[in-house]
Amino acid sequence: MQTLYFRLKIKSVEAIVEFFESTNPIYGAFYATLFTWGVTALGASLVFFVRGMNRALLDGMLGFTGGVMVAASFWSLLSPGIDMSPGEGFIKVLPAAVGFGLGALFIFGMDKILPHLHINFKESEGIKTPWHRTTLLVLAITLHNIPEGLAVGVLFGGVAAGIPEASITGAVALALGIGIQNFPEGIAVSMPMRRQGVSKLKSFWYGQLSAIVEPIAAVVGALAVTFFTPLLPYAMAFAAGAMIFVVVEEVIPETQQDNYTDIATLGFILGFIVMMTLDVSLG
Repeated sequence: MQTLYFRLKIKSVEAIVEFFESTNPIYGAFYATLFTWGVTALGASLVFFVRGMNRALLDGMLGFTGGVMVAASFWSLLSPGIDMSPGEGFIKVLPAAVGFGLGALFIFGMDKILPHLHINFKESEGIKTPWHRTTLLVLAITLHNIPEGLAVGVLFGGVAAGIPEASITGAVALALGIGIQNFPEGIAVSMPMRRQGVSKLKSFWYGQLSAIVEPIAAVVGALAVTFFTPLLPYAMAFAAGAMIFVVVEEVIPETQQDNYTDIATLGFILGFIVMMTLDVSLG
């Protein structure tokens, strides 16, 4: 029975890869991130069925999210970006180093400019604004979803540009990993809003809306790499740097607010293993 189950799973993944291989990579980036957005919406929809989310479970899921993002940053973006860079030694790693730094600085700058509210509804950043607290929370998650969409887009763009190191299977693996970790992100937006007295429908709406930026960022990233092929190593490292900044600045600190740090850490380890396995086995 287990053998049949795993065969069916393998066949399903192969069917997905075949679909994307027969699709224009730019459209592929859009379709893949529609999937990641859909999983976010699925997570946000739990607000209709669950009255509240256990804090230990939420911290574990957020830790899982961080693990997926860190693993994706290395296995899907930094490592192949370094491999495809020309030269040796310092010259070979330079595009990855520059792109990684610029990606982190980009999110750092947006953090300082764009008004937003952290998941705990207590810490706010960016310029002062009279905007509603729910709007600020959605802006925070939306900002942090930009690198995820960009990461998927640049991989599909690499395929469109004919870069040997960029593969459809690798791009699909990254989209699957990001989709999986988007589920708790949808919960992390909708549930706190519901606790603040926002209606179920509005909590769901804002929760799913936070990921709508992913398809936009994916298409922009894919088009940029397609037209400027030499940018690919920089773009991949840029997305990695942006994701790592989000994990260190937002995701991990949020899991350390209560007494479930061990659960969050184990969730991080599990997320890293899942993403690493997906990338290595499919990519």
